[in-house]
Amino acid sequence: MLPDKACSVILSSTMRPKILLFRHPHAGVQLVKGTIEKGETPARAALRELSEESGISSATIKDDLGCWKSGHHSQIWSFQLLQMAGPLPEQWLHQTTDDHGHIFEFFWASLDHLPYDDCHPVFRRALAFLCEVLKVRGHWVDRIP
Repeated sequence: MLPDKACSVILSSTMRPKILLFRHPHAGVQLVKGTIEKGETPARAALRELSEESGISSATIKDDLGCWKSGHHSQIWSFQLLQMAGPLPEQWLHQTTDDHGHIFEFFWASLDHLPYDDCHPVFRRALAFLCEVLKVRGHWVDRIP
């Protein structure tokens, strides 16, 4: 299965893990995702998309979480778990240089209470898939507070 989209996944290091999401001004809550360009690896595309969509350029690849058939325009998404060199703010705004210069609102969402109602159906399915993979791969372990 060859992916055509790369998805950047960043988890907080808090006791109850959170995932980095953003609110698109016209399309609801999303994960950072974009097209894998010709000759580009999914990992490289995930890092590039993160920089373009959030302004973050200090991430590294921690784990390749595999691919997923999105059921949306025949897209196959590659999920890359990224690691940050340092902490990120609780929320911030970033104006993109692509995607018509939209301002994206970034925030952390609890994996236990994801904002499914604010997501397009493809992102709802992607987050459900991602939660299962994170548990299976040991990146999200249910802990008692």
